[in-house]
Amino acid sequence: MRIHRRALLSVVAASAAAPLLARPLPAFAASAQESERSLGPASAKTTVEEWFSLTCTHCAAFAQETFPQIKTELIDTGKLRWVFRDFPLDQVALLAAMVSRYLPPDRYEPFIMALFANQDRWAFAAGANPQDELWKTAALAGMSKTTFDQAVADEGLKTWILQQQSDAQKKWGIDSTPSFVINGQKYAGEMSFDAFRKLIPNT
Repeated sequence: MRIHRRALLSVVAASAAAPLLARPLPAFAASAQESERSLGPASAKTTVEEWFSLTCTHCAAFAQETFPQIKTELIDTGKLRWVFRDFPLDQVALLAAMVSRYLPPDRYEPFIMALFANQDRWAFAAGANPQDELWKTAALAGMSKTTFDQAVADEGLKTWILQQQSDAQKKWGIDSTPSFVINGQKYAGEMSFDAFRKLIPNT
């Protein structure tokens, strides 16, 4: 899904205009929310960074149709290290990214995969409140309401995610999701497993 500059600016502007909320003490250190979310061994010869938005339908399709095979054949076998990078295309995606990062790291990947699998229910359901629907999914993942409220109110985390997004645009020219940086080379777009595998050396 291609990002329009106006849409991104609206996310940043809305965040800047929001009243500064007191940051309650999270369940674990603030640095933990900003720490890397990844799969696969650090010793893997190839590292893939995926820039994604949780409200992107192309990202959801990739997550459901291609990523499971990547995980089984390339990540779990030690050939690939996968790093998840937030690139929210709208306020709903930004909120979901914040909540996702308040889960323990070992629950992060299952949670975002559940969000992708149920995207129509929590992000796009007619008449539904996305935040309320997101809370239902977070509760199923074991998150308390207190932690959920902390995540939603975490202005520092919101600023950090948006800064990472801005840096990715400047460094890699990321302007659509999903986008991938593979050993320093950018690729964009949803793709099949076979097409993706061709981008990975020695596989």
